[in-house]
Amino acid sequence: MSKDKIVLAYSGGLDTSITIPWLKENYDADIIAVCVDVGQKEDWEAVEKKAIASGASKFYNPHVADVLAEEYIYPAISSNLKYQGTYLLGTALARPLIAKELVAVAHKEGATAICHGCTGKGNDQVRFETGIAAFDPEMKIVAPWRIWDIKSREDALKYAELKGVPVTSTIEKIYSEDENLMHISHEGGDIESPKNAVDYSSILNITNALENTPDEAEIVEITFEQGKATAVNGEELKPHEVLETLNAIAGKHGIGVLDWIEDRTIGMKSRGIYETPGATLLMEAHERLESLTLTKETIKLKQHLAVEFAELIYNGQWYSMASDSILAFMNHTQKTVTGDVKLKLYKGNMLPHGLKSEFALFDEDVSGFGEDDLFDHHDAEGYINVITLPTKIQKKLGLL
Repeated sequence: MSKDKIVLAYSGGLDTSITIPWLKENYDADIIAVCVDVGQKEDWEAVEKKAIASGASKFYNPHVADVLAEEYIYPAISSNLKYQGTYLLGTALARPLIAKELVAVAHKEGATAICHGCTGKGNDQVRFETGIAAFDPEMKIVAPWRIWDIKSREDALKYAELKGVPVTSTIEKIYSEDENLMHISHEGGDIESPKNAVDYSSILNITNALENTPDEAEIVEITFEQGKATAVNGEELKPHEVLETLNAIAGKHGIGVLDWIEDRTIGMKSRGIYETPGATLLMEAHERLESLTLTKETIKLKQHLAVEFAELIYNGQWYSMASDSILAFMNHTQKTVTGDVKLKLYKGNMLPHGLKSEFALFDEDVSGFGEDDLFDHHDAEGYINVITLPTKIQKKLGLL
């Protein structure tokens, strides 16, 4: 009789490395490790060898960074999504795609369950399990952090040593890090307490600390077609190439570092340090282009819906009727968001350096102080009489 199969969302980090021997101890099942390539820089051959050596019977490595860029990150950029007005959702955007790939492997292998290494206090358990449910609501979930005796990352390190599992984390550098094409997050250790100042130069991986940035500014030009970046400095690039290129350019100038206290889905506040250089630059350029090509009312609606959309994605609801509906609106607004944006980068700053579009709503004659054919200065008097009428009535009644 063949064994059951459990698909493990595997990263090769501390949590998932110790999960393989733990699963084998507690389940009579073959463990299939799935490490989804969403743009993180890894020696994939070494990751596979480690998974097999740790006890996995098979290893899958779907390469979907281009899908992440085109179908998840780009829609987030064109929607100007920032959770709580700040966080660009780097982790949250990758989770639904990883969940989709996990289910695909589970179906291919006939697995009975999917296992993840998310903690019981984190957001990702919600995102993974909601994403999995969207493709297979009957799939069983194994979440070791919610049931095993390991209570901390220090315990996890001791368990790894006991089982002979090699890990890169140490007591001194016990940070939990997540990397994909869009960003790198850092949590844990001395980062956890808001009271602690941290040495960014010792933590950041793809972004220079400000003191290490160049002393000369750099001009970058980004070309958009219907809200999607298609070229950098005149060179046509695919979405994932745009992000890779801008990560290097923006990272050099210290752009896109966020040290932030966020409200987790689970309810508590937590501190994290995020590096999102390329996407930060891309969103800044995109918002500037929209200021030129969208009407005031459209921008207002987008800003309102972006708050709701960002929260949906943060809470794991990428695959939902609400998200689909908002995205349909966002996509419709991008028909005229075409043009070129130049920004000057210097010491973490992104300064405007020129903006043009064939769909520009800015009219030099109308916006200037001189006469034009569309607006008569006397028209303003009637408008002011109408707009001040409520104020005058309130004053007459003694309400002001």
